[in-house]
Amino acid sequence: MTNDTQVLINQATEAAAKAHAPYSKFRVGAIAVAADGTTYVGCNVENAAFGESVCAEVNAMTTAVAHGVTEIDSVAVVCLDGAPCTPCGGCRQVMREFGVKRIVMVDGTGTIVEMSLDDLLPNSFGTESIA
Repeated sequence: MTNDTQVLINQATEAAAKAHAPYSKFRVGAIAVAADGTTYVGCNVENAAFGESVCAEVNAMTTAVAHGVTEIDSVAVVCLDGAPCTPCGGCRQVMREFGVKRIVMVDGTGTIVEMSLDDLLPNSFGTESIA
């Protein structure tokens, strides 16, 4: 159990090495940190039928959900191939569903960048939007 930024980046990097990305070669790893500090690992899993592919961030968060977690504090995401890697729109919406507060990423120079979900998904749609 950890919330240490460098440890999360290291774990996400290890997860990215396990990604199944034969088409894009864009290998991404993610760590979801539950409110109690427990971490859940995910990597992207591509499929020849592209719509069936799964992002690393969603993979990590749904693994947490499979373990009974419904509150995720942080998500760390790393692309092994040196590209800056911000979560896609779909991942951002899933993060919103589980209350993610902090997203930790690595930019193209290797610098750790932390953002809030409000920075990445302003004016988001959530349960309070459903009347």
